[in-house]
Amino acid sequence: MATKAKQKARNKAAKDPNNHVVATNRRARHDYHIEDRYEAGLVLTGTEVKSLREGQASLTDGFAAFSKSGELWLEQVHIPEYLNGTWTNHSARRKRKLLLHHKELAKISQQIESSRMTIVPLQLYFSDGRAKVEIGIARGKREFDKRETLRRKQDERDAQRAMRYRNLGID
Repeated sequence: MATKAKQKARNKAAKDPNNHVVATNRRARHDYHIEDRYEAGLVLTGTEVKSLREGQASLTDGFAAFSKSGELWLEQVHIPEYLNGTWTNHSARRKRKLLLHHKELAKISQQIESSRMTIVPLQLYFSDGRAKVEIGIARGKREFDKRETLRRKQDERDAQRAMRYRNLGID
């Protein structure tokens, strides 16, 4: 009986509109070595939230930067205008403030200043009805690093395929 209740809870959580991923930045994982990750809240307007709930956003060109006052801002993230919005609609690529604790902000700024690293958005999602963005402290990959990563992934796929065929008894 308890297993059925757990299964229902899992199904409800999977279908919950307040907890879903809106956009992922697959390009960031290709272009950067991700050193550290943080979850940050976003300051959004109403039409931006409605547009995100429709599943529309692009993180590809996005990055985060500190302002002179020490606040962290998310820039160049594309959230398209809400189609049913009126004159109060937002601009698609405006700067959005990221919400983090002071200790996290200090740690991030120290990491950025000490070495040649950048802050990239990795994922945009809803958690308990609130928009969140996962940001990563990243170091840029060089061209040979990218080729090495692709080669390693291909080798892993080939090894998995060979093991699967061997287990099935196929030559």
